[in-house]
Amino acid sequence: MLITVDYTLCEGHGQCLMAAPEVFDVPDDAEQVVVLDPDPDESARPAVVRAAAMCPAQALTVD
Repeated sequence: MLITVDYTLCEGHGQCLMAAPEVFDVPDDAEQVVVLDPDPDESARPAVVRAAAMCPAQALTVD
């Protein structure tokens, strides 16, 4: 699994962080998401797919 963020779309809402906090973060000093683990274990797939679906800007892609 590979996670990519389109930073031209990301607005830092943090919905992905709520769905998969072990994979995503939105630090206090950042305006956009940080992918903590761009290639997480397959066991994280359901949470990561949910995170991408929850993104209001549709900035996340999961392959």
